[in-house]
Amino acid sequence: MLSRTEIENILNASISKGGDFADIFIEETFQTAISLEDDKIDRISTGTDAGAGIRVMDGTTTYYASSQDSSYTSLMKAANELSNDIMKPAKKPDIKIRPVISGLNFEIKKRPNLVPINEKVSIVEIANKTARSFGSRIRQVTVRYTDTNQAVTVANSNGSYTEDNRIRTRFMVNVVASKEGLLQTGYEAPGGTVGFEFFETHNVEVLAAKAAERAIMMLEAPHAPGGKMPVVMASEAGGTMVHEACGHSLEADFIQKGTSVFTHKIGQQVASPLITVIDDATIPGNFGSFRFDDEGTPSQRTILIENGVLKGYMSDRYYSRLLGSISSGNGRRENFRTKPVPRMTNTYIQAGETNPDEIIASIKNGILVKKMGGGEVNVTNGDFVFEVTEAYLIVDGKIKNPVRGAMLIGNGPKVLQQIDMVGWDLNFIPGVCGKYDHAPVSDGQPTIRIPEITVGGIS
Repeated sequence: MLSRTEIENILNASISKGGDFADIFIEETFQTAISLEDDKIDRISTGTDAGAGIRVMDGTTTYYASSQDSSYTSLMKAANELSNDIMKPAKKPDIKIRPVISGLNFEIKKRPNLVPINEKVSIVEIANKTARSFGSRIRQVTVRYTDTNQAVTVANSNGSYTEDNRIRTRFMVNVVASKEGLLQTGYEAPGGTVGFEFFETHNVEVLAAKAAERAIMMLEAPHAPGGKMPVVMASEAGGTMVHEACGHSLEADFIQKGTSVFTHKIGQQVASPLITVIDDATIPGNFGSFRFDDEGTPSQRTILIENGVLKGYMSDRYYSRLLGSISSGNGRRENFRTKPVPRMTNTYIQAGETNPDEIIASIKNGILVKKMGGGEVNVTNGDFVFEVTEAYLIVDGKIKNPVRGAMLIGNGPKVLQQIDMVGWDLNFIPGVCGKYDHAPVSDGQPTIRIPEITVGGIS
């Protein structure tokens, strides 16, 4: 562990030959991962990944170096090399870091590293047994458990010094069912910034049963109809739509580069007046929550769209400099090897005032989407294609039989403008965002009604 004096020396060396800002990110992450496949535990791994990254900004140019060797000698060498790359007239900075900044207190009741490994293995095996109990049509069950404990220290040349300890737990069960050559999948993967107490509120037998039942149900489902029609997206679908079709376009790097459909639109009406979109890293227990981002900026609640009007973007230190704003606390990275970029945390459409049952009752002929799959989005124009893994017909305001093979095809900004009913039942789904590298997030929405969208299916 580096002393404060050593950290100050490293930062001073980083900008001793130029540069106007420097920071250091020191990380030690311990992870446990257990996976089960083909009816047996196929991997149990535990290990620590540790290192540090040093960044120097000189105007609009960024220099970055990382090392698994986080000793004082190694990091001083890296700092001097970065400073030599700039090669400006020498100066003698005298950086003094302030006392550690305390942030939000996310209470961890049961630290995963104190839970015996056989207890973790047991819940994985219980989920597998439960899923396979649904009969011969269950062909494959995959179960995964992970917990991570990430300790980070971030200090910078402005004198800021922060420490954070992020504990996350996640459980995933994926079930494949088969009938006459047709394969269908059921999937459940809750997670949170919580300890092992996560399983006090998430029963693995219930999760496995849901996944198995969904896979079997979709085997009997007819193909979804195709064409333009009204679609109700249930809150259980999570915020895939807001994350992919809207969220990335509101990240400051895409805004600054001019590749976002929302560039130069602050203050403009970009969505229905019913729509408010928020990114909030302060929500206790959510998978994308933290006390400080990976640049040491305190976590924040950022209003992106308010009553349909574009209010702001998600930014880090670098891109906020370029845009003439301040960081919104969205500077994130997968680990010490990569420099931070603007990323979402917990991004969601705010709950409305309508009973979800009223939204369904308003549809004469349409589709109810309850689970989303993968998809593709063009950040520049907002066009998207999303897979739907669980959907139902709505006929005369009633939920009817399930349908399979549905795809949602549309444009994110246009969909935001079309939404005309918003429910009160906000729900979040955890995930891992794969922009450049990977970061834990959660996406949320209430039940919403889209009056017309193209559904890919059988026309």
